[in-house]
Formats: sequence, C-alpha cells, structure tokens
Amino acid sequence: MLDFSPVSTLPTDRRKTMVDCQLRTFDVTNAEVIDAFLATPREQFIASQDLAVVYSDALQTVTSGDARRVLLAPMALARLLQNAEIDRGSRVLDVGGGSGYSAAIIALLAGSVVALEADAGFSAAAAAKFAKLGLENVRTVTGSLAHGASAEGPFDVILVNGAVEEGLDHLFAQLAPGGRLLCVMKASGQGGRNGKAIRYDRISADVSSRFLFDAAAPVLPEFARKQQFLF
Repeated sequence: MLDFSPVSTLPTDRRKTMVDCQLRTFDVTNAEVIDAFLATPREQFIASQDLAVVYSDALQTVTSGDARRVLLAPMALARLLQNAEIDRGSRVLDVGGGSGYSAAIIALLAGSVVALEADAGFSAAAAAKFAKLGLENVRTVTGSLAHGASAEGPFDVILVNGAVEEGLDHLFAQLAPGGRLLCVMKASGQGGRNGKAIRYDRISADVSSRFLFDAAAPVLPEFARKQQFLF
C-alpha cells in the first residue's frame, strides 16, 4: 500500500476510521480503491483544521478566490471509482475536482490522470499538491468542464465530480471504445441535492447507462439545465 505519511500531519487512524465506517459500510470492497483512500491525506486538500470535519461523510466545500467546489462525500467517490473499473493502463479524465483530492486518489489507481478545472486557481493549487505528494502521472488542465479535454483524450474513464442535469455530449465523445463515464445525474424536477449515481458505457458509437446507487451532490453550474422560456 502506498503511504504519504511523510507529508501528512494527520494520524492514519483517521483515514482508517473513514474507510471502515463509511466506505466499507457502503459496499466498497475493492482493495485497490480502499488502499488509495488510506494512502491519500484528505487534509492536504481541505482548508479546515478540524480533523473530524475533514474525514466526515459530509459534503465539503473548497474555494479558490470566488470559485467554489463541493467535494463528493468519500463513500460516494469511492463507490464511483470502484464502479469505474480503473486499472494501471487506464487514461482518466477527472472533471471539476476542485483542489485535486479525487485526482490524487485516481492517480494511485490509473496509468495517467488529467485533472480538468474551469478555475486557474484550483488548477494551480492542485498541481502544487500533486507535486508535494510525488504524483507524477497526473497533470492539470484549465478549461470548460462541459467541453472536456479533447486534446488529451480519448479516455478510458471520465469522472464528473458533482451532479449533472444535461450537457454530457462533449464528454461522451471523448470516451475511448469501451470507456466509462460516471456522474451523479439529477432528473427534471428532482429537488435538493438528491440524485442517482450513473455509469455510462460507450459501446461503438452508442452510449448506454445504468443506475448504480442513490447519491447526494449539488449540480455543477457547467452542467445545469438551461432555463427554457415559453411564449
């Protein structure tokens, strides 16, 4: 198991408690995914000094100037990654990960990772954290989340860090044959942060979908349903 303890100020038992009480109880059983969460110091990516908050199951907000992202709860992120079936040969696009926590975990599972953010401040902060942790297979790109990173693709896996109402077409086009896209989908009229974790599979020119589990996440503005005006 990889261990970032030399740069971590948090006792590893906090991470183990998170894994045992949140991930394992939410049907996360993949050993590689569990090891990646145990090895990644979440406190490096969240400003709060309250360790109980950092490793809680609550949604955490990270900021960069006026920009903000709400990180997925660890158990939802872990189960999405488990269902993504990432291996050492996978090329992964991590969309809207804010400070880079999800991309850091994916870097321990995949061959290469592109961390895409719309805010340059988030990209710079994430790049600094990746360098501090010695993660050499992940790089940051700044640009439109909805438009993806076509110059870096195609990708075997795309993870969208938040809820989506529409606007996935550009990302679907960047999936390699057999590629998977995972996100939290919110149906029309579905209120609050409640949604459904969905896995999309690219089969030839088509994309199929299947429900994974119920999940809570705010809608990423870039994937919000456009307001329609009726005349």
